[in-house]
Amino acid sequence: MDTQDRRGRGPSAPAARTASAATPGAQIPRQQRRQLWVEEPAARWRMPDSVRTAAVRAVLIMSLTIIQAVVAFLCTLAESWLAFPMVLSSVGSTVIATWAVLDVWVTRQVWNQRHGVVSVPSSSARRLRRERRSARRAARAARREEARIRRRGAGDLSRA
Repeated sequence: MDTQDRRGRGPSAPAARTASAATPGAQIPRQQRRQLWVEEPAARWRMPDSVRTAAVRAVLIMSLTIIQAVVAFLCTLAESWLAFPMVLSSVGSTVIATWAVLDVWVTRQVWNQRHGVVSVPSSSARRLRRERRSARRAARAARREEARIRRRGAGDLSRA
């Protein structure tokens, strides 16, 4: 009897009913109970904190700029005295919003430079790190072997 549902996430409803119907009052084993929360792997890695902060700031500034542009447009349609100052401030806000988006891009580039290339299977940084690691391991193994040979050979030379 298959106790997994079609997505492989625990017992299906008919299987759970038959398990409890077979032995009334018996507890359903832990493996057969359907979990309340199922962890699924993320499609993408989480953004670094500094990049995420810059992105949130950029989204807030952009949304305020869009709201301000709509208000400026409506004031222009209504021929209000507030239209001209709103249009001027909308132009300024657009410059600031562009700066905020560039800040996200620059912050991401700086983070990548400081913390290495984003780990991709074909990443050259990963390959270089692997080569350096294997070279260090080989050097350590050679030193250990040399020290072992010296320890063993030192006693033989003194006896001769």
